[in-house]
Amino acid sequence: MSGLKNKTNIMELSVGQKARRSLTLTGDHVRKFAEISGDHNPLHFDESFVSGTRFKKLMVQGGLTTGLLHALVAMDMPGPGTVFLSQNWKFTAPVFIGDTITAEAEIVSIHRTKPVTQLNVRVTRGEGETVLEGEAWCYTFTPEA
Repeated sequence: MSGLKNKTNIMELSVGQKARRSLTLTGDHVRKFAEISGDHNPLHFDESFVSGTRFKKLMVQGGLTTGLLHALVAMDMPGPGTVFLSQNWKFTAPVFIGDTITAEAEIVSIHRTKPVTQLNVRVTRGEGETVLEGEAWCYTFTPEA
């Protein structure tokens, strides 16, 4: 993207800094993600199938849950130009169609000679039930002068 106004300066970040972003996931999100990814698992589309599972409701793809973390690091903190180098996280509960999820990240370390940050990450739904937790390493690209 050219003309990016919100360039990230890694030196302006600090350990303990936090960011969060929320999204309510809909059936339309699930359909669009399936079109892109090919994930047409019956857990996301077949009410008769899920009625026989322990959760009883249609779930969203895990990629939609982690996608909110991608948006958080790329747009909020560390910010524009940031990508994941690695992730180590686990899903602890399902996310259902209609749930509002909140992705949260906290900077736990900053490499002062490279644009690299380590984050603790968590995604919650509704009133705070954790659905994903872990850590990630990020790299922030900046345009050359």
